[in-house]
Amino acid sequence: MTQVCIVGASDVDLRYELLSRETSRAALATYDLHEPYENTIAVDTVSLGAAVSLLNDLNWYLVRFADAALVREPSISTEEWLSRELAAAVREGERDPEETARHLRVYGLADDELVEPMYVTRVDDTVPEYDLRAVDDTVVVRVTESEFGG
Repeated sequence: MTQVCIVGASDVDLRYELLSRETSRAALATYDLHEPYENTIAVDTVSLGAAVSLLNDLNWYLVRFADAALVREPSISTEEWLSRELAAAVREGERDPEETARHLRVYGLADDELVEPMYVTRVDDTVPEYDLRAVDDTVVVRVTESEFGG
């Protein structure tokens, strides 16, 4: 199963915003929603294509209410997420899945909340340590070069 996780903006209640609107509620109706981190909504989809398609269907809401949309495709990594842009590039054949691990956005995880991301480059198959503040854990997101630089 490919997972999708939508990270809400800090000033909104993501679940409320998505489920109070008919179109987004209908797009999510066939999925079991869960909240892996505070102010997120996650669902399991059947494939990378289905995950990207769902995010495209929700784009209007993502632009207004989300800070990030993440995809975890087990054929690429069972531990790390892909940014929406990178997931779409892999789906379209524009990026080789084996070449997605270099540029990273690493979130701190403090009390089940994703906190400010740190942009790093993987060195010798190692993710640099998160050092922006004390955290319980980290969440690693693979990003495109353009997301990394800008």
